[in-house]
Amino acid sequence: MFDTLSERLGGVFDRLRGRGALTEEDVNEALREVRVALIEADVALPVARSFVKKVKERAVGREVLKSVTPGQQVVKIVHDVLVETLGGGEGDHELNLNRPAPVPILMVGLQGSGKTTSTAKIALRLQKAEKKKVLMASLDTRRPAAMEQLAVLGEQAGVKTLPIVKGQSAVQIAKRAMEAAKLQGFDVVMLDTAGRLSIDEQLMAEVQEIHRTTDPAETLLVLDALTGQDAVQTAERFKERVPVTGVVLTRLDGDGRGGAALSMREVTGAPIKFAGVGEKIDALDVFDPERMAGRILGMGDIVGLVEKAAQEIDQEKAEKAAKRMAKGEFDLDDLADQFVQMRKMGGMGAIMGMMPGMGKFKEAAEQGMGSKELARQEAIIRSMTKKERKNPKIMNASRKKRVAAGAGVQVHDVNRLLKSYQAMSTLMKKMGKGGKRGMAAQLGQMLGGGGGGMMPPKGGAPIPGLGNSPLPGGLPGLGGGGLPGLGGPKKK
Repeated sequence: MFDTLSERLGGVFDRLRGRGALTEEDVNEALREVRVALIEADVALPVARSFVKKVKERAVGREVLKSVTPGQQVVKIVHDVLVETLGGGEGDHELNLNRPAPVPILMVGLQGSGKTTSTAKIALRLQKAEKKKVLMASLDTRRPAAMEQLAVLGEQAGVKTLPIVKGQSAVQIAKRAMEAAKLQGFDVVMLDTAGRLSIDEQLMAEVQEIHRTTDPAETLLVLDALTGQDAVQTAERFKERVPVTGVVLTRLDGDGRGGAALSMREVTGAPIKFAGVGEKIDALDVFDPERMAGRILGMGDIVGLVEKAAQEIDQEKAEKAAKRMAKGEFDLDDLADQFVQMRKMGGMGAIMGMMPGMGKFKEAAEQGMGSKELARQEAIIRSMTKKERKNPKIMNASRKKRVAAGAGVQVHDVNRLLKSYQAMSTLMKKMGKGGKRGMAAQLGQMLGGGGGGMMPPKGGAPIPGLGNSPLPGGLPGLGGGGLPGLGGPKKK
C-alpha cells in the first residue's frame, strides 16, 4: 500500500544523503517534496502540514546542519515524526483486557469494511497468542446471513460463537452473550455490531445503546484502508458519538495510497491497533508504528520478517534441508519445499520489502521470484516423477516435453529450472566441503554479485548485489542458513 510513497520519499532522501553538507534551503526544498508526496498519498492536508512543520523545526537546527552526516540526521528526524504521526505511544496498541472476565470488545464500522471477518481474526489471535477463551456474538439483525457468516468463521478459526436465536434485538443478544460468557467461563466476548452503507441516526443510536449496556473495555472501529479520506471522515463521525478506543484497518495489503493510515491517529486520537493484510483468517498483524515507519522509509522490518518466518516456516523440515544441503544432497524435492516456504511468506518481493535497504529491488524480485512464479516453478517440479526429482540428470528431451505439458509451460522453462538447480546444487557441494569458512566465503562471493541464480526477473535485469536473483542462487534457501533466523539450523 505504501510503495508509491516509499519510492517518492526514497528519492528525496537519496539526494539528501548524497550531499556532504546541507543548508536550510536544501532542507526546505526536500520538505516541499515530502509534503507533495504525502498529499499524493492521500494524507489529510492538516496532517501533511503538521508533519512537515514538526520535521522542519527539528531539522534546521545548527547541530543537524553542521553534523558529519546531515542527510542521515534528517532521515532519522522524518522517521521519528512518522512514528509519532502513526501513533507511537507506548502501550497504545495493546488491547486493554485488565478487567474481570468476561471482557467485552465492541466492533463497530460501516457495512463492507470487513468488520465480521476482523472480529473472527482478532478472536483467533486472542485465542492462539494470548491463550484466552473467546466467545463471538453477532448483533447484526438486519443483514441477511450475517449471524451465519460469523458462525462459519468461528468454525474455521475454532472459536465459539453464541447460538442464534431469531427475533431478538441487538441489545438483547449482547446481554445474552455476556450472561452466557459468565456462566461458561469465557475470558473475552467479541460483539460484532451491524453496519450501514453510510452513517445514519438509527445505526448510531443502536451502537450507543449496546455500548451503554455492555460497557466494553475496547471499542474498535473497523475501516477499509482503500477508501482513503472517506475512512478518516467515517472515523471522525463515529468518534463524535462513541468513545472509540482503537482502529482496525483492513486491506492494508491492497494497492491504495495509504493516506488513511497516516492520518488516522492525528485526526481521531485513536491508535491503529490491528491491520488486516489478507483474506485468510490468520491474516492480521498487530500494528507497530515504528516498524511501519521503517518500511515506509525503506529501512525494512527485519523483526517482522523473522516473526513471519517463525509463523510460516516448518522448523523441523528446514533443519533437515539445511543438513542435506551441507552434505551436498540437495535435490528437486528440497527445492520445491523452499518454494513452498517462500510462497507462505508472500514471495521474494515481500521478503525484500522487509529487508533493510532492499525495498528498491522489491519490484524486480517480485517479477523474478514472486508468488506466481514460485508456484509455476513448483508445478514444474511436481510434474516430474519421484525418480526424476531425486536424480535430475536422467531428464532427457522426451521427459522434459512430458513435464512441460504437465505443468503447462514450455520446454525451455524446464531447461532453465534444471540449469538453475544444477548451479545451486554445485554451490551447495562447494559450501559443504569448505565447512563454515568455505560457506562464508561462498556466501560473500554470491552477495558480491556473482553466483548463478534462479531465473532473472523478466527483461533479464539482474538484482544488484544478489546475483541473477535472490533465491535460491543469491541466498541459499530459507532453510539453508542463508538468512539468519529464517529457518536455518539452530545453534547448539
